[in-house]
Amino acid sequence: MTIKWFPGHMSTARKQIAEAMPKIDVAIEVLDARLPVSSGNPLLAELRQHKPVIKVLNKADLADPQVTKDWIRFFEKNDKGVRALAINAGNKGEATRVPNLCRTLIPHRGRPGRPLRVMIMGIPNVGKSTLINTLAGKRIARVGDRPAITRCAQQIDLRNGVLLYDTPGILWPNLEDQQGAYRLAASGAVGDNAMDYESVALFAAEFLLQSYSELLTQRYKLKALPADAVELLAEIGRKRGCLGAGGVVDSYRAAEALLRDLQGGKIGRISFERPPEIA
Repeated sequence: MTIKWFPGHMSTARKQIAEAMPKIDVAIEVLDARLPVSSGNPLLAELRQHKPVIKVLNKADLADPQVTKDWIRFFEKNDKGVRALAINAGNKGEATRVPNLCRTLIPHRGRPGRPLRVMIMGIPNVGKSTLINTLAGKRIARVGDRPAITRCAQQIDLRNGVLLYDTPGILWPNLEDQQGAYRLAASGAVGDNAMDYESVALFAAEFLLQSYSELLTQRYKLKALPADAVELLAEIGRKRGCLGAGGVVDSYRAAEALLRDLQGGKIGRISFERPPEIA
């Protein structure tokens, strides 16, 4: 199944960002630490207009910690205008590192009459709204596990010299990289109506077998590692009681169980992507 997902409201987000960018001092791109490339948006690189960028690797508590450190080194070495932070956006102590870093990048702003103007961007369901609410100390942006909740731009005064510009989550119109699209779907960033649960679960199962087999064995108490993704999904179905008539495994319910565990971090700290080597 080809994954395509581009809700209509997202087509206006690019225009909103382009119009606001000249007034911005620092751009913050919120990424999923488990898949920093697939959860990034190529459009944002061209819209930043050489502004300093902070790549916030959110959900770091769900990602492989060593791989996340490698990503931070990669981003900062690969682009002089980029800084990177790994955080859990719901943790206030970690979230406040973001505006603090903004101040070091633009030290002449962030004072009375000269607020530090920061734009926060990101594709749906990477935790952008959670980060805003944590920084504001109250619920300003809507939060949920359903992608694409933010629908319009807004300005938020954090009352600490920082003026935050929020934008709707945007995805590019055509998810040409289907490997990346499947990673996004497995992470929970793609709408349910745009994906086939069983196909995505099989993709995730194959990846986990290859890269995190020990975590699979521990989570599902496997006596032996299944030979392939189909067998793994069937075994998870049996372990979780996802059975239909005659004791046959309900593959859809088994797929739901695997993806629910994966997205909730119950299998362990997993990274879908690793940075390329830098010469």
